[in-house]
Amino acid sequence: MLSQGLSGLSMDNLMAIVESLLFAADTPLTIDKMKTVLEIADPKAIRHVLTSLAEEYESNKRGFFLSEVAGGFQLRTRPEHRQWVRRLKETRPARLSRASLETLAIIAYKQPVLRSDVEYLRGVDCGGPVRTLLERRLIRVLGRKDLPGRPMIYGTTKQFLEVFDLNDLTDLPTLKELKELGETWPNDSK
Repeated sequence: MLSQGLSGLSMDNLMAIVESLLFAADTPLTIDKMKTVLEIADPKAIRHVLTSLAEEYESNKRGFFLSEVAGGFQLRTRPEHRQWVRRLKETRPARLSRASLETLAIIAYKQPVLRSDVEYLRGVDCGGPVRTLLERRLIRVLGRKDLPGRPMIYGTTKQFLEVFDLNDLTDLPTLKELKELGETWPNDSK
């Protein structure tokens, strides 16, 4: 139910407030966070507002959409407008090297995982890629393993979920899906 302060608001006003929160947030907003900020006890009311906003954005073909990502909700620009947004930003996001992408994939699928396990699977040292992924906040140290030398245990972050447009780790493609994709992907060898 709505709190005293919000009980007199119309649905349009509540939608405008939630839209403002989404616009101002630099990370995905969870329903719990919105409940706290809005002092609304019922998550169904917030979910109803979010559904209404998403439908409105879609029906009006706005330049952005509401995305459920990393356990929360975030306004994102439409992919078909990417080239203009990039011109505005004028900085190209640095791409991850193949080694970093391989390392990230292993950590994402095998987490929690030790660096030595990643190196065993890749067959090479992965100190550089691990440092890069830590700097970009795509992975984090989850703790230390109770083994000689107390090696660090790695896992992915919320930033990883945001970058790859995932709500949670269960949204990662399965091995079967990846294999099917590999069979349909054009061969880039020349």
